[in-house]
Amino acid sequence: MMVDRRTLITGVGSAAAMAALNKLGAQMSNAVLASPQLPLSLLEFPRKADFNIADGYTYINGAYTHPMPRVAADAARRAAESRATLSPMVSAAQPDPKALFAKLINASPSEISYVPNTSTGENLVLNGLGVTRFDGNVVTDALHFDGALVHLLELQKQGLDLRIAKPRDYRIDLRDLEALIDKKTKLVEVSLVAMYNGFQHDLKAVCDLAHTHGALVYADIIQAAGAVPIDVRATGVDFAACSSFKWLMGDFGLGFLYARQGALEHVTRSQWGYHSTSDMSEHVPPFDPEADIHPVSWTVSNDATGMFEVGSIGGSVKAAVGASLGYIASLGVENIQAHRQPLLKKLREEMPRLGFTPVTPPESTSPIITFAMKDGPAVQKKLDAAKVNARVAARWIRLSPSVYNDLHDVDRLLEALS
Repeated sequence: MMVDRRTLITGVGSAAAMAALNKLGAQMSNAVLASPQLPLSLLEFPRKADFNIADGYTYINGAYTHPMPRVAADAARRAAESRATLSPMVSAAQPDPKALFAKLINASPSEISYVPNTSTGENLVLNGLGVTRFDGNVVTDALHFDGALVHLLELQKQGLDLRIAKPRDYRIDLRDLEALIDKKTKLVEVSLVAMYNGFQHDLKAVCDLAHTHGALVYADIIQAAGAVPIDVRATGVDFAACSSFKWLMGDFGLGFLYARQGALEHVTRSQWGYHSTSDMSEHVPPFDPEADIHPVSWTVSNDATGMFEVGSIGGSVKAAVGASLGYIASLGVENIQAHRQPLLKKLREEMPRLGFTPVTPPESTSPIITFAMKDGPAVQKKLDAAKVNARVAARWIRLSPSVYNDLHDVDRLLEALS
């Protein structure tokens, strides 16, 4: 069942409209790819009823782990039940996560590969580009994902010429990246949205700069995909990866690696498997004459799937992310982004009055706002007592509201910290 504009216009706020929208992700077909986004005025925010967050708790921690919407959890359960009972799921009713993700970032499905997580995607790109052979340099910045920085710093120990731009005023200045890039730069690695403080790169500017010097660009988009609009065509980014358990509202164990078709010519295959082929046939005696020639025949696939995937993925997590991507498409990323801006604005205004120092650039439209502080354990104790969930470190607190949050949730957090 597809929900049209007329249904939403006449029924927003009613139980029927809410139920219809909640079913949308689970029943989303590929027809969603051609459907227009629904204006914010036709949708009711916050989307609290779409999630199963425990009563009495306030969750402002989507950048850490985003809860799955009910439609995604239901889809995962149905897939698990199908495996347990061997009852086939109706394939025509199942959304195609690759197609939905490709639509989300303005890519072609052939440019999308499944990966188990963001770090695997980053490793595959570096291995495929031969960065580990240390015949060039890699440029990154100190606000890049810490797991990727560990990878690059370990490669530096082995001989990689690694160049790291340092932040100024909690930002990475493009001029500081430019000073590190030269004709030997093979790859520029950045996080589109920084996990620490939500700083956003101008990805097109980064790509234009790198491409001018003959370098390729990899972007970690785990804190961006599903939370801010992404257009890989407009930016020119060569590679991008993310997991699905954050702003894509899926589960652990499945993510996406985008590889621009033209960039694949620079990649050497670093792994092979069942998905490396577009077709494969086994030849065994006694009735197959081809068995005397070769036990298997195949055609190598040269798209992102063929280049980077090896084998099968979990059906339940695939069903969950298919449903969650459909749910995100039904809301529209621009609408999601617009909904949280008043929440972030109030946090920026009120938190300093409680002794917290903002370290997120004010121009950021990402889902993250971070504040420096002196005593993380004391802050954590206050939030635990008030049943408020946020990301608390020793010297900073990161707040990341989503579609289920409202100003009342912000007030609960501020009251807990007062």
